[in-house]
Amino acid sequence: MRLLAMIGFCALNLGLFAQNLSNSLDHTAQLGGVSSFRNAPAEIVLPRIYTDNMVLQHNSTVPIPGTAAPGAKVTLKADWLADPVSVRADGDGNFSLKLNTSDYGGPYTIVLDDGYSEKVLQNILIGEVWLCSGQSNMEFPIRGSWGRVMDADEVVATMQRPPLRLLQIKNTTSLSPLDDAVVEYGWVESSPAAESFSAIGYLFGRMLQDTLNVPVGVIDATWGGTTVEAWTPRESLNGVPGFEYYYELLGGKDRDIALSETAIKQTYAGSNGNERLAYPFDRAKMQKGKSWGKMPVPSLWEENVLPGFDGMVAMQFELVLPHEAAGKDLLLCLGAVDDMDKTYFNGIPVGSNHIHDLTREYKVDGSLVKAGRNVITVEVVDNGGGGGIWKSSYAMVDGKKYSLDGEWNYAVLADFSKTGMTYMLPDSNNHPTVLYNAMINPLTTLPLAGVIWYQGCQNVGRSAQYEICFKNMIEGWRKAFDAPDMPFYFVQLAGFLQPIIVQPDSQWAQLRHAQSKALELPNTGMVTAVDLGNPVDIHPTNKQEVARRLGILALDKSYGRREACEAPVCTSVDNDGRNITLTFSEPVKALGGVATGFIIGDKDGRWASANAKVIDDKTIRLSSLLIGKPTAVRYNWADYPGGNLYGPNNLPVLPFATDK
Repeated sequence: MRLLAMIGFCALNLGLFAQNLSNSLDHTAQLGGVSSFRNAPAEIVLPRIYTDNMVLQHNSTVPIPGTAAPGAKVTLKADWLADPVSVRADGDGNFSLKLNTSDYGGPYTIVLDDGYSEKVLQNILIGEVWLCSGQSNMEFPIRGSWGRVMDADEVVATMQRPPLRLLQIKNTTSLSPLDDAVVEYGWVESSPAAESFSAIGYLFGRMLQDTLNVPVGVIDATWGGTTVEAWTPRESLNGVPGFEYYYELLGGKDRDIALSETAIKQTYAGSNGNERLAYPFDRAKMQKGKSWGKMPVPSLWEENVLPGFDGMVAMQFELVLPHEAAGKDLLLCLGAVDDMDKTYFNGIPVGSNHIHDLTREYKVDGSLVKAGRNVITVEVVDNGGGGGIWKSSYAMVDGKKYSLDGEWNYAVLADFSKTGMTYMLPDSNNHPTVLYNAMINPLTTLPLAGVIWYQGCQNVGRSAQYEICFKNMIEGWRKAFDAPDMPFYFVQLAGFLQPIIVQPDSQWAQLRHAQSKALELPNTGMVTAVDLGNPVDIHPTNKQEVARRLGILALDKSYGRREACEAPVCTSVDNDGRNITLTFSEPVKALGGVATGFIIGDKDGRWASANAKVIDDKTIRLSSLLIGKPTAVRYNWADYPGGNLYGPNNLPVLPFATDK
């Protein structure tokens, strides 16, 4: 009996072992022959924008990608779902679920489970999600180390708003599109701790949340001092004059295939791994010859030898060293270079930088240093504004300084005004596409209510190029988000620099005009900050009014609240040969009683300040003793204009030109 019992016990255990083995083999087969016990990840991993406290766009389908155990069945449960949704991870563990959101509500919990680990997202809201992006005036913090809005303390004191959620995207660049963004903390509830968040983004979100009484999420993807091309997808560079070089570079020989970041950097490095490619130019000009002129250092070349010039210039200086300096390490200290440089010592690259107000310190190996004549060559790129080496410079060997100030030889290598070209080093945050790739592309899985945008200062001087690139960028974002009608509302640049009454060639005015051309695209809207500027500060602090104007624009166009969100526009121009009479779509008022900000011109290109007579609340007549036969009118057309016309809801009449 005991023997039979032992045999039965063994048989039972063998049967259980066989059953377990069979189950294990079946499961292994489902995983494509990969042992789940050996390869199962420690946890389900989601992109860093999917965190506790996040807001999901209401009544939308949200893709949720991630990684889990290879081949595992990933199941998602959410409080508002009647039934869970599932998908099987592939052999590498990648999966993507589609989550349908409900109407406004929350807080909710989302749970993902792959049988080995569980990922829980808590305190989730369903509401309106907006992306704010652009350069420093959108980045400008509520209260931070480099800026603060008007009445910042009062704003911060009222930031405790749980239904308003904020997500900060960290400043990151990439030469190829990324799938995952870099974030500091993930989504957070609005509170005073978030005081460094975009002031306009927060104030805009607060206005929507207060008015609509629904949850609102705002994503801040901004970076000061950046160009529109840096935020533009590679495909959208196609057809933009001056960016043909980058479009080809970033796509390789096959223009439909984007290269990897490694491949792009290898292209920049060149065959010898040392020489970076630049805009194609004749390097024979690097040899001293008749084409070279003289330039003082320190100085900005626009103030002397190259007025109004933007482009690439080679600058050379002959440094004569004594015998005792030969073979010793040298420190090359160049004063700040505007905008960027690549520097050579006796023909060998020793350093480069793209920060216009930073002193360069490049270490030169002693093997390059010789007694007598040493040639320092600096390729300087200026994309706008001043250019050149504009602070005192020197070289130092064994603690002894040798001044580099004085006359340098120079030769123009590329004139950007003729080509529309700009040049950026691959590690620059203004290199075309790098901010879109790193800070926008990873967000494209999230459905949005819309985008608010404030950028353009960095493109002043390139208005014709901006007009095309900005439109392309908007269309490129819409394509990437798979939302062809996604609302895109933007801010026209504030007034800046010295007030000049008659300035028909203002580059700031031309850039504002280029911005307005984006209104030709559907579902766009523009508010102006031209009247909110500061002549000595490119960062005016009245962000509350900018946010209010964007808010009423969104409430009207996106939410049908019938807000007076647009100022009157000029609808007709009547010219009797001596006077020009303007008629506006709605009543306008001139603050102070006398209308200002108008200039009139004639067919010969002469311009003068206009005398403006208010005929009635919709009609203004212009004349000038200096312009006998006027043919054109411009309003608020200057770097820092002084127009004073306003319409309903205290909105300023937008700058306009009848000859554009």
